[in-house]
Amino acid sequence: MVTIRDVAKESGFSSTTVSIVLNNAPLARYIPPATKKRIERAAKKLGYRPNLFARSLRSKRSHTVGVMVFDMTDPFCTLVLRGIENALYQASFLPILTDVHNERSRFERYLEMLLDRRIEALIVVANWLFVDIDVLADLEKSSIPTVMIGTELETDSLSSVIVDNELGSRLALEHLYSLGHRKIAFIRGPKTLSDSAPRWRGIRNFAKEVNLELDPKLIMDLPESREPISSFEVGYKLTEDLIKQKRPFTALMAFDDMTAFGAIRALAKAGLRVPEHCSVTGFDDVAASGLYTPPLTTVRQPMEAMGAMAAGIVVEGINAVLEKRAVTAAHRKMAPELAVRESTKSLL
Repeated sequence: MVTIRDVAKESGFSSTTVSIVLNNAPLARYIPPATKKRIERAAKKLGYRPNLFARSLRSKRSHTVGVMVFDMTDPFCTLVLRGIENALYQASFLPILTDVHNERSRFERYLEMLLDRRIEALIVVANWLFVDIDVLADLEKSSIPTVMIGTELETDSLSSVIVDNELGSRLALEHLYSLGHRKIAFIRGPKTLSDSAPRWRGIRNFAKEVNLELDPKLIMDLPESREPISSFEVGYKLTEDLIKQKRPFTALMAFDDMTAFGAIRALAKAGLRVPEHCSVTGFDDVAASGLYTPPLTTVRQPMEAMGAMAAGIVVEGINAVLEKRAVTAAHRKMAPELAVRESTKSLL
């Protein structure tokens, strides 16, 4: 490994002068341009790379951001992580990614390890498990800029980025209503999941505005679960239960895309084609939605933009810490949009 001493020998200047130039220290402004160029040429010739670890110890800066996900297999994570990574790259920060595997003990250990490595901020991509464990206290104790993606928070110390769930479900129901659907089945989210209530509120409010009757017997609830992909199997089973009731419905609104995929599979098994016999909508717009058969009409969460927004919030928080300004929590709610594909069809 090439050291500052090697560069000093090659350039003919002292190690102190070389260190000042290569570290762009405050005293560098007093060093003649010709000296700087000679040192930089020598460093380039030898292939010198600064020891970032040693520099971080001196400056107490690591230029790293911890990124914690509760379950890497959750399709929601992929585009969110892309948005985080791209924004941190632009800001010259290195993400350190950890997968908690839906385990409280692993979460606590990873948080401890990240703090030991002097991360300057933390981004947490929350999923269903967040409703089961109280991680807020642990995060608040860390005293570093922290943002939670996917869970609405009411706290002055932690930031959050979410999608407008109420608007999203309203868009989906409005779409089905405009196509002439009046007998609509619903598979709602688990009651304890924070997204479930606002999504159902959006449905209820729109139904009230247009006098659309919501048949209680056509409303199902996803159970609590620690497995994000289990909603496919449960969506399949709940749709089977709806079909067995022999209560007619021409459309089905699923809580998320995985549930919608399960519903479409159950409808196909019962000899019901989508969308000819039943229109289906999802929520999220995970990667497979446009590739499914038929391609799924769904509410698109701006997942990449949500990741980028979270990264922007923590970078601003880091700057506030460096400038000794107060770090204030930011709570952002981003607008969804409806992606209309081939799983919905007009009855008119």
